[in-house]
Amino acid sequence: MKKNNELRIPFTRKRSTWRNHFISVMIMLCFFVVPVSAFDETANLIAPSTESIAAKTTSEAVKIPSIHSINLNLKSAVLVEPLTGQVLLSINADKAYAPASMTKMMTGYIVVDKVKKGEISWNDVVTVKENASKTIGSRVFLAEGETHTVKELFIAMLVHSANDAAVALAEYVSGSEQQFVQLMNQEAKRMGMINSSFINTTGLDRVDMPIAFRPEEKGENMMSAMDVATLVKNMIQDHPDILEVTAIQSYQFRASDREPLVNTNWMLESNKNTTKFKQFAYEGLDGLKTGFTDSAGYCFAGTAERDGMRLISVVMGTESMTKRFTETKKVLDYGFNNFEVKQVVAGNSTAKGVESVPTKKGKKTEVPVVTQQAVHFIVPKGTDASQLSMKTNFEVETLTAPFPAGTKTGTITYTYQMEGMDTVQEKTVNLVAAEEMEKAGWFRLLLRSIWIVVSSFF
Repeated sequence: MKKNNELRIPFTRKRSTWRNHFISVMIMLCFFVVPVSAFDETANLIAPSTESIAAKTTSEAVKIPSIHSINLNLKSAVLVEPLTGQVLLSINADKAYAPASMTKMMTGYIVVDKVKKGEISWNDVVTVKENASKTIGSRVFLAEGETHTVKELFIAMLVHSANDAAVALAEYVSGSEQQFVQLMNQEAKRMGMINSSFINTTGLDRVDMPIAFRPEEKGENMMSAMDVATLVKNMIQDHPDILEVTAIQSYQFRASDREPLVNTNWMLESNKNTTKFKQFAYEGLDGLKTGFTDSAGYCFAGTAERDGMRLISVVMGTESMTKRFTETKKVLDYGFNNFEVKQVVAGNSTAKGVESVPTKKGKKTEVPVVTQQAVHFIVPKGTDASQLSMKTNFEVETLTAPFPAGTKTGTITYTYQMEGMDTVQEKTVNLVAAEEMEKAGWFRLLLRSIWIVVSSFF
């Protein structure tokens, strides 16, 4: 046994010495040829995680008052900031009520969409048919056989809330009002308006429609305040030029008309110099649509912009024509006095905790990443964005070279909740490669593989 041990010890030392020499040579070779950062294929591999990236909001921020403190008198209301989608005020906002002429916003959305798609033109001439000529309520007294352009009828519908103009447009676009109504319900579903349904283009109750043109299906036009706000949001984001029409104070529909059509929206900022309406004029307000029927009460979907922040307000079921505007003022004041939009993350910026992601077969083993879009949150007025308390959750994946700059490498989600508010704001943006990555040559890849093998000995 002793002889065997004597024989095995020298052999073991010899093999160990040979291995040590080999490792030393290869390490030196690798250090001369390739930077150390290129050795480890899995360096800085980032796993999904959640981290807090800041502290508390500044003490100078406005303390948000309760909704009840503004003493609203109505059936339902909602206030939304469209950029973030944040709901700032909500009273029965998901309960469906008769929307009256706010229905015409959906009619208008579809007409503008058809124009932009080239399916119809603003200059197309529309011949009035029986249904439009017999439509009652707010109207421009269209006669059967009378002709007007799409643009003329569109303005009459949104500025003066003309029911007959809405029907004439619908029949021109789809052949009949009921076929157009199918488009309205399809669009509502696409927009996520889960508490809405339409039976006509005007907002009239079924009993007020011309008998021959009433739908066979039961029901009435119904919308929730939240759905109305969703519709307005889609209108101003998809077709912002609609606001140029809704801001028109008056419009001469026919050359022969004794007086021009007057906008039913008394809150237009441009009315500040109009004796009759200046008491209702609201800074920054440029739209959008009033409504009234006996079943709906007085309603108004308004939108205003101040200091770079746009708000959408909806009030339904107020007691009078003036109340729909005074209640809207309370709702909008609540928003503009207490909130503001802050950019909390810039586009093309490095996100803390996910500065780079690993790459395979690249000249480098990792690539720096940046956010593809900016992130905005609505915050209490006076909040210091740099002190905002947020949480992040990121998911990344390894990229294989070659790939260009701007290649998606994962996502990062930011969440923020205002003190005293139930809803949580959340925004997910893409993480993209900040630079292009070329594929490494075969020799670099060979050395990298050798290093991985060598490092496994340790």
